[in-house]
Amino acid sequence: MEEKIATLGMLMVPHFSVSLDEVRLKTGKVSRRLRIDHPKAVAIVPVMEDRQIVMVRQFRYAVGKETLEVPAGKVDKGESVESAVRRELMEETGYQAGKLTRLLSYCPAIAYSNEVIEIFAVTNLEKAGQPLDIDEISSVEIKPLSELIDMISSGEIVDGKTIISLLIIEKWFQSGKLRP
Repeated sequence: MEEKIATLGMLMVPHFSVSLDEVRLKTGKVSRRLRIDHPKAVAIVPVMEDRQIVMVRQFRYAVGKETLEVPAGKVDKGESVESAVRRELMEETGYQAGKLTRLLSYCPAIAYSNEVIEIFAVTNLEKAGQPLDIDEISSVEIKPLSELIDMISSGEIVDGKTIISLLIIEKWFQSGKLRP
């Protein structure tokens, strides 16, 4: 177990905070740890007929390019995970969620962040309007799951939450746990 000795520095922004802490290791040695406190987030696999998946394309500043991803976002303070799934899906794609199925949760950067992402499959979709998040989303694209899996293998899809989400939904389809 590591014991926090002191916080050496902190950066606080509206949606998360970062701290640099000095810690004592179990051997007694002193070291430093970076920690990002991040709210829970959701990733959504919107499934249409014939295993077509609704995806979003958006520019990611950190990597300097557009990426194809599953819709996703943070859970707002006081908001339920299910409400966040419905809100983010509508904001990013213009679709209303029908049935929600929780697939799994995971920690995307466990070495330095406490973020947890809950992945949901959403079926019985209904087009309700245009995406509201026009500053973030470049386009909404509907693609067959098989093509998306190929895009993972070819390196076209590189986002971690998207890769995990698509591979787990494929596994759920194969096992019969989920039907479009």
